[in-house]
Amino acid sequence: QVHLVESGGGLVQAGGSLRLSCAASGSIFSINVMGWYRQAPGKQRELVAVIFREGRTNYGDAVKGRFTSSRDNAKNTVDLQMNSLKPEDTAVYYCYALGQSGAIMWGQGTQVTVSS
Repeated sequence: QVHLVESGGGLVQAGGSLRLSCAASGSIFSINVMGWYRQAPGKQRELVAVIFREGRTNYGDAVKGRFTSSRDNAKNTVDLQMNSLKPEDTAVYYCYALGQSGAIMWGQGTQVTVSS
């Protein structure tokens, strides 16, 4: 089993930046994909960014060009650098991991609030 812990959320003004971090512990050898999803009030959880073990990265359309995710396989961490933040980026951001067995794991979530 994998345990994911996020950090770095908070309140920022529109146009500002925040950096989120996620650390994985437990059966980390089984992780294939790590990344981030987010969920705003009244909306479905949506893709922010996922990074495959070999380095390929996919971004959600809403964040392309503004957010950058990086992964350190040696440290079992994944980060999310968020620039040019908009009020519509306000959401709970969840760290995500997909195991080689197909098991999906989530962190507890961290709130990001962007004020206008």
